[in-house]
Amino acid sequence: MTASLVSRKGQLFLLGFLTSIFLVNFLSRVVMAPLMPVVEQDLGLGHTAAGVLFMMMALGYATGLIGSGVLSARIGHRRTVALAAVACGSALFLIAASHTLWTIRLGLFLIGASTGIYLPSGITTITASFPPARWGRALSVHELAPSLSFFSAPLIAEALLLWYPWQGVVVLIGGVSVLLGLSFFRISPAGGLKGEAPSLGAIRLLFGRPAVWIMGILFSLAITASVGVYSMLPLYLVTERGIDRSLANTLLGLSRLPVLPVALVSGWISDRFGPKRTIAAVLLFNGLTTILLGALPGRWVIVTVILQPLLTVCFFPAGFTVLSRIVPPQMRNLSVSLAIFIAYVTGGGLFPIAIGAFGDAGMFGLAFILTGGLTILALPLLTRLDLAEIRESG
Repeated sequence: MTASLVSRKGQLFLLGFLTSIFLVNFLSRVVMAPLMPVVEQDLGLGHTAAGVLFMMMALGYATGLIGSGVLSARIGHRRTVALAAVACGSALFLIAASHTLWTIRLGLFLIGASTGIYLPSGITTITASFPPARWGRALSVHELAPSLSFFSAPLIAEALLLWYPWQGVVVLIGGVSVLLGLSFFRISPAGGLKGEAPSLGAIRLLFGRPAVWIMGILFSLAITASVGVYSMLPLYLVTERGIDRSLANTLLGLSRLPVLPVALVSGWISDRFGPKRTIAAVLLFNGLTTILLGALPGRWVIVTVILQPLLTVCFFPAGFTVLSRIVPPQMRNLSVSLAIFIAYVTGGGLFPIAIGAFGDAGMFGLAFILTGGLTILALPLLTRLDLAEIRESG
């Protein structure tokens, strides 16, 4: 499928459909953060054990990314997207019906695996349907989904917890995911585009691109700043800062509201100023605000909760544009898979466990300070990002 095979109206419909699936896809993972104070109490968990639950999702996500190329090469990107949504909803049903911690961990792993197979196919479908000059803007619309998920997850959780146990919340989200997946399979304008299955030659080519590894590290820091910090923030605000759970989740949701207009212009920012400058500005801002999240005293932390996520969304259109240009078109799904594999194991899995361990030791704030410091220390890597190589490969 190429851009010429999809009409302008079809492009917009496809982009809206994929964004909706990505929204529920992402919501399925991040809703566990505002639910975690209730889940901790219900299951009798500590902060480190709660971090392990997020690690299970990250490991599943990494597994899904590894298998996404094989799957999309066999059944095509359209069926892969539909399967990801249906499987995600089914995993949420499993969690709701679980009676043991291990079954919940399995369900979280399956949520990660099912959502992991979506992203390479979703990104590849968009870049195949739009001309390169519009990739940044199209991807910025797609990247509204994480911002909307971060914003809505705490508010949805608090609203539904008034009427249902936490299991009921995940059942409702799972039902929406299944319906979207089945609908996409039936009416999507996406054609028969297939992915590239991992091969020795393809893997050797990716491993030989320093830009891929650099982007993997930078994506790790961006995922840490968004998913990693977000995952543990409700526990930090409730247990260490003494903020009421409902207020903490409300603040968490409202803090993502200013991100939405930023998300709308994030693709334009990447196209206008270039991916390298955009990524540098985002990492610097993320690092400083994450340090302040752990360092500011008293209720000043509320200001940082609002500021910290503000620019993170600008990273992803720039990052995905880079990943789409450093390899041949048929290998874009593999470059996304490798970079996001590294990012989610690190930023979505290891960092929440580490932050939780610091929290169990009474040092939640120090964990955020160290996380922000590592983000700033990674900035020199941008000097090694060869944009000439990217232009030649595009």
